[in-house]
Amino acid sequence: MAAMTTSPRTFSYKWSQRFSTLLVFLILTALAILMVGIPIGWVVLTALKERSQIIAWPPVYLPNPIRWANFTDIIEQLPFIRFILNTLFICVMNIIGQVISCSIVAYTFARHRFPGKEFLFLVLLSTLMIPHQITLIPQFALFQKLGWVGTYLPLIVPAFFGSPFFIFLMRQYIMTIPRDLDEAARMDGASTWQVFWHIIMPLCIPPLIVITVLTFLWRWNDFLNPLIYLSNFDDYTIQLGLNMLKGRYNIQWNLIMAGSLISLFPCVVIYFFTQKYLIGGIANVGIKG
Repeated sequence: MAAMTTSPRTFSYKWSQRFSTLLVFLILTALAILMVGIPIGWVVLTALKERSQIIAWPPVYLPNPIRWANFTDIIEQLPFIRFILNTLFICVMNIIGQVISCSIVAYTFARHRFPGKEFLFLVLLSTLMIPHQITLIPQFALFQKLGWVGTYLPLIVPAFFGSPFFIFLMRQYIMTIPRDLDEAARMDGASTWQVFWHIIMPLCIPPLIVITVLTFLWRWNDFLNPLIYLSNFDDYTIQLGLNMLKGRYNIQWNLIMAGSLISLFPCVVIYFFTQKYLIGGIANVGIKG
């Protein structure tokens, strides 16, 4: 058999493709470093500097000496552990509310037939286009009438009414589950609730993980809503606590960045262990509509 030879044109085309792929990779890497690496690096370096080095001119780029005491100073100056526990409480309650409400509503839209279902689902999706700032004042007026301002209730109760985005995500995922499983369970005498709890929910682990992680990240980093509704110092969240280090004439940047790194750590760890489920759960949304 004659040896197969590669024409110069084919060889040149392959190398041009490899070069283009490498060029795109280098450009994306440079953009990632520019948009993510530099800000995170600045936060880390600032968190390890002394206060005099932050305002020095010419600028001091590397901390010398490295001041690890910034991480203990912020815990001593503020009840930072209490702020963390307050934020965790809000996150956990929001996760419970979103998982329960969104899964039930999504199951109803995906499996049951009732008059006006498509119209109601369209109305639900249309609320995604309403900016949060539009509903902020009416919500505040409602919570003030109920006497909830100054408590955790405005930060927790709305989660038990579901999120349109999470309902849409769960509904799309449930529609990919074969209905034969529902019918087989009903033939064995299972009720609607049993089908939902024992068949659908165990198969919806990926979207439930997406809901859990995104809810945690959004509530953990939320600053505006706690700022509006919380007035008691002992009820403050992490973000409000960090904001207290910023005075009118004095800003403790080293402590703010140290606290920011502490608050960033749980988010990075959670994303590291759940990224596979996040990507898979969101990717499966568009499989069936």
